[in-house]
Amino acid sequence: MQALSETVISRSGYLTQNPVNGDILHEWPRLADSQVEAGLSKAHAAFHIWRAFPLDERAALFYRIADLFEKHADRIGRQITVEMGKILPHSKGELALVASIFRYYAEHAGRLLEPETIAVVGQGTATICKEPTGVILGIEPFNAPIYQAMRVAAPNLMLGNTVIVKPAEITAGSSLMIDEVFAEAGFPAGCYQTILASVEQVSAIISDARVRGVALTGSDRAGSSVGEQAGRAIKPVILELGGSDAFVVLDSANIDLAAATAATCRLIISGQACALPKRIIVTEASAEAFIESFKQVFCHQTMGDPLEAGTTLGPMSSERAAQLLQDQYDDAVAKGATILVPGGRTGSQGAYFKPAILTDIKPGMRLHEEEAFGPLALIFRVPDADAAIAVANDSKYGLGGSVFGEDLEEARRVAAALDTGSVGINAFVGAPIEIPFGGTKSSGVGRELGRTGMDHFANIKTYLAP
Repeated sequence: MQALSETVISRSGYLTQNPVNGDILHEWPRLADSQVEAGLSKAHAAFHIWRAFPLDERAALFYRIADLFEKHADRIGRQITVEMGKILPHSKGELALVASIFRYYAEHAGRLLEPETIAVVGQGTATICKEPTGVILGIEPFNAPIYQAMRVAAPNLMLGNTVIVKPAEITAGSSLMIDEVFAEAGFPAGCYQTILASVEQVSAIISDARVRGVALTGSDRAGSSVGEQAGRAIKPVILELGGSDAFVVLDSANIDLAAATAATCRLIISGQACALPKRIIVTEASAEAFIESFKQVFCHQTMGDPLEAGTTLGPMSSERAAQLLQDQYDDAVAKGATILVPGGRTGSQGAYFKPAILTDIKPGMRLHEEEAFGPLALIFRVPDADAAIAVANDSKYGLGGSVFGEDLEEARRVAAALDTGSVGINAFVGAPIEIPFGGTKSSGVGRELGRTGMDHFANIKTYLAP
């Protein structure tokens, strides 16, 4: 994912392009500082109105907007696909997932926000409440532009905060559609806003006293920059950063299940998601059978127009992203990596990258240290479970992981040893709505979704009475 400081903003503003052919879709002029200030003032004013809304009225609006996301899924999904290239069913599925997030918080808000009472010896009873704090800034990526923004917006809006979002440039058009949906649902003006701000303007927003928290999904470089700025302003952050998730296949694994799961997950959104498995670590006893099954999925993809039925793999998000992956691939091959399935850039037009599989990845190769953000799988063969643990943890990232093995005692032992924010046993975890999502090490700090997603930017306030 692009670092905040690396975001490419055209000289006159935000520019979207179709990654299928490079055609310019739309260009928005750069916002004046006065326009950014107006948006922030509007969000701050809306906070004082929105926080007073009874919980049942917030929930009613949440159910309403969930219905609208489903109603507009075709239109918004098509815009996402045209802007960043993932196949249309995945884009439309993103809107269905967004609807489920709003319904989850609408249904469970009373339980999630219920005050806790604790007896304090000799003093009385303490009541611990979760109260809203103000405006929350979200800095969001391109790969799931609506889902990522709503993952921040839904829990915070239900809490009573208001939200402004700086989207990725390449998905500005689809991001702006969300403001229309909020207006149609009947939310008070200013509760949610997309702001096409510059890097410098984002820095000013972070330091503004009216902004009470910052959530970013992006690269570790972006996280370092935003975390430093928020730290100077003494503000909480959620930093959901890069990942190079390990997918461990043990001697006892169900090979067909493991291979199908790993390959399918690796190719979602053309491999452009932080939480997807990128390093497949297979014990020698399972390696040959696993690789053969895994290769079959990679070799039977239909690349093409992501709007067309039958296409299973669209282009990457941009020429720049495809070329970065090609450079990583070429570097590894030049330094001795073995090609199991050849791939790479195809043709002269479009940001297409044919799915590829490499093995024999060694220190000194860029792919040994860097995240492979695209349809490129890396397979590591190891002698046993302990070696798999060592390879899995030999990464600066620690977002998620998977362990496949029918010997559940061994699988759980390996899972417990992984230094990650989550791990699935004979399953891919992803980011279910009900549970916390986030990582360790350079994969970030803080958690989104579930109860934690609502707690992070709340004022946990204690009242004590005799």
